[in-house]
Amino acid sequence: MTTADDPQPIRGRLGATILGPRNVPLERENPNLLSSPDTDSGTLPNLKFSFAAARNRLLTGGWAREVTVRELPIATDLAGVDMRLDAGGIRELHWHKEAEWGFILAGGARLTAVDQDGRNFIDDVRPGDIWNFPAGIPHSIQGLEEGCEFLLVFDDGSFSEDNTFLLSDWFKHVPPDVLAKNFGVPASNFGNTPDPSELYIFPLPVPGPLANDRLPGAVPVPNTFSHHLMAQEPIRTKGGSVRIADSKNFPASVTIAAALVEINPGAMRELHWHPNTDEWQYYIEGKGRMGVFASSGDARTFDYQAGDVGFVPFAMGHYIENTGDTPLRFLEMFKSSYYADVSLNRWMALTPPELVQGTLKLDQSVMSALRRGPAPVVPV
Repeated sequence: MTTADDPQPIRGRLGATILGPRNVPLERENPNLLSSPDTDSGTLPNLKFSFAAARNRLLTGGWAREVTVRELPIATDLAGVDMRLDAGGIRELHWHKEAEWGFILAGGARLTAVDQDGRNFIDDVRPGDIWNFPAGIPHSIQGLEEGCEFLLVFDDGSFSEDNTFLLSDWFKHVPPDVLAKNFGVPASNFGNTPDPSELYIFPLPVPGPLANDRLPGAVPVPNTFSHHLMAQEPIRTKGGSVRIADSKNFPASVTIAAALVEINPGAMRELHWHPNTDEWQYYIEGKGRMGVFASSGDARTFDYQAGDVGFVPFAMGHYIENTGDTPLRFLEMFKSSYYADVSLNRWMALTPPELVQGTLKLDQSVMSALRRGPAPVVPV
């Protein structure tokens, strides 16, 4: 039943009420699709998909759901997985062809890995911590006493968690006599490996203190696979903050760069674009809207909230505005060894003013307000 409070596709004198079937909760989440701003134009592709609409794979030790090129076809460079592990729950020992970048959303996890030179890595990560396992490096993730949930990002949009190299799966596909030769023990020691369908994410006892799992005499990896992002001093402005992690301050992350952005209510991520690659986003908390300019007169506006994935194609101008009454936090992700953006404000400020005024016919008060310094988040 339609009520007077239901949103309608009306903006000023444009539009009309909906008379047919509708999905009011979804319309409330996407007001800038239902009633697009007058500045929107053209036919930009969809730049949003929510993890809430992704199929969730339930296991004995947790769950996993993914957003890949299948769910968001325009995102060909990066894919994401939202994963939950119970206390002691373990993401089975495995590896994959893609690099894995992770961000802890809640709880705590223990990470392990071994590189190609037999050097090992082990660390505990908490909310805001990140990690990066290069392609081909075997690793595991296990929930600590409170369990955990985390975001995984992979440097291939076609990646799927269903197609990783599982240790148990390999054992199932190697003859026992070959395993016997490899490990130097009788073949009778093999044959009890659980079916891979029983593992993937499965329960084990909660690991003890980190020191107990450190192996005596093991050589650590030269560049740690984890990074404590929240301990990093951010770029602060009156409108919010930005923390950037790429190969400059996190050497292990050579294929994925990231920025954790926090925007105060009413403030916005300034008008800008990225000169090196596409942008894949994950919204952690709050509400926001993003306007994207695609050149040739095409522009479109999308609304986002916690759990949504956003996307901006290479070099397209955009902004993200906090439309809620709480902080907006999201990740900007890039398939690149370095983070880069171009600020519209700085470009105009560092261009001869005659060129800018001749192009835009701006008032002198606007010209005087242009800033040369960095301000990635601008206040109300």
